Amino acid sequence: MDDLFFTGGVFGGTRGARVVPPENGVFPLDHECELEKKDYLNCLKTSGHQSETCREFSKKYLRCRMEK
Repeated sequence: MDDLFFTGGVFGGTRGARVVPPENGVFPLDHECELEKKDYLNCLKTSGHQSETCREFSKKYLRCRMEK
């Protein structure tokens, strides 16, 4: 049982291992719903990042993501 602590920890992870995020564009959803995403982000910019103001754009974007 003590070997667990020396071979990657209790949960199987290796301490100090560098995590590398996936490259942009790898996931199919990165390319879908572009118009909805742009509308939502533009609304956030123009409203000073007040998400309540952009709720309808957010709903449209999330609805598009759920449909894909």
